[in-house]
Amino acid sequence: MEMPEGSVRNVLEQETLKWVFVGGKGGVGKTTCSSIISILLASVRQSVLVISTDPAHNLSDAFQQRFTKIPTLVNGFTNLYAMEVDPKVENDELANDDGMDGILSELTNAIPGVDEAMSFAEMLKLVQTMDYSVIVFDTAPTGHTLRLLQFPSTLEKGLEKMMSLKNKFGGLINQATRLFGLGDEFSEDAMLGKLEGMKDVIEKVNRQFKDPDMTTFVCVCIPEFLSLYETERLVQELAKFDIDAHNIIINQVLFDEEAVESKLLKSRIKMQQKYIDQFYMLYEDFNITKLPLLPQEVTGVQALKNFSQHFLTPYKPRLIKGTVEELEERVSILKSQLREAESELDRLRKGKQKV
Repeated sequence: MEMPEGSVRNVLEQETLKWVFVGGKGGVGKTTCSSIISILLASVRQSVLVISTDPAHNLSDAFQQRFTKIPTLVNGFTNLYAMEVDPKVENDELANDDGMDGILSELTNAIPGVDEAMSFAEMLKLVQTMDYSVIVFDTAPTGHTLRLLQFPSTLEKGLEKMMSLKNKFGGLINQATRLFGLGDEFSEDAMLGKLEGMKDVIEKVNRQFKDPDMTTFVCVCIPEFLSLYETERLVQELAKFDIDAHNIIINQVLFDEEAVESKLLKSRIKMQQKYIDQFYMLYEDFNITKLPLLPQEVTGVQALKNFSQHFLTPYKPRLIKGTVEELEERVSILKSQLREAESELDRLRKGKQKV
């Protein structure tokens, strides 16, 4: 069987895509990858929104531009927007009254994750009203992302719990809200209505998430054991949620063909290759894109654009080990190092003579 192409071209060519999730273990380069995927999508789509749902927002750092919870046009683009959403902050803003805090929060806290689910639903409701042709999610590390995918069932549980409380206590909650003079917006029906409204939005989005024509998940990892393990867990969980995933990006790769003299780097290459082979064995039907480890960070629009070429065409080292060009460069480097060492030796000898 022929291996799929090692690039993200398939994501760009899928014109029906509405949602693109980019996720993986912390520190593997998700934000850089989601930023570049959104830049590439902006070249083929009418309008693109990239959203960070990671509480440790890095989108602002990647683009070197300040983003907030309001979609902002990225500098240098006419159709690429970015926003950063913090579920916890959103929820705190919702609960800005003692009454709400006392009643709604107590009820929602009874179901783990329902507060995040509600704020996520609020954000989705906002996104639904905007006319973007594709939305890219720069997600938080794996555990948080998997919770995000469980939100529809979390809200379902929350609603069931509210209904059972309503049946159990009758008008007690309404009496309590009247007793504390909290007003109609904190009544049981209002709270129930809010949850049901959220549930409708999230169910609609959930149907889209489970449609492979509309949604795909790009897994980002590095060639190390923990990252391989986390990616396998993520792929299995996505399959459980019926969410399409057929792209893996392996970041920070040291290429064996490159002219490497360092013993440390040589041993790292050997270790990485072992895990890269496992990725290809486990995910033979995935588009696996390998990205090189760079000596510098990729920040700023121009650096992101420059690096994006490796997302479309497999990376090829500038010099390949054993070629005339590689040997000529190595000889040139060794000559330069020899000259530096000789001048250093001269300086030391002169210093000794003065003493």
